[in-house]
Amino acid sequence: MSSQKSMPTATGSTLADVLERVLDKGIVIAGDISVSVATTELLTIRIRLLIASVDKAKEMGINWWENNPHFSSPPKELIETNQRLLDRVDTLEKELAALRSAPKKLTQADTLESLLEDL
Repeated sequence: MSSQKSMPTATGSTLADVLERVLDKGIVIAGDISVSVATTELLTIRIRLLIASVDKAKEMGINWWENNPHFSSPPKELIETNQRLLDRVDTLEKELAALRSAPKKLTQADTLESLLEDL
C-alpha cells in the first residue's frame, strides 16, 4: 500500500490547499527589472504574471486563448463549410468566365429588331 504524504505549510495547510486557494482566488505577481550603466538605461523588462484557474480568468474577462489560433483550432464543421464555399465560388467563377467568352446567341427579339432596323 502506498500512502500519500502531504507537506504541511507554515499555517498548517497542505500544498494542495494553498494551490487550490490560489487558483480559486487568483494571484498577480508584478515586477520591473532595469539594467543601467551610469545614467543610461540599457534594458527594461516588465513582468506581469497572473496565476488563476481558467474559470476565474474567464470570470475576470481574460480569455485570450479562446481566439488565438496558436492555442485553439477552429471547429471541423467550420473548416468543411469554408472549403465547400471556396469550391462553390471557384465553380461559379469558372461558369462566369465561360459565359463571358461564349459567342452571343441572337434571340428572336434581336432578329426581329435587326430586320426592322434594316427596313
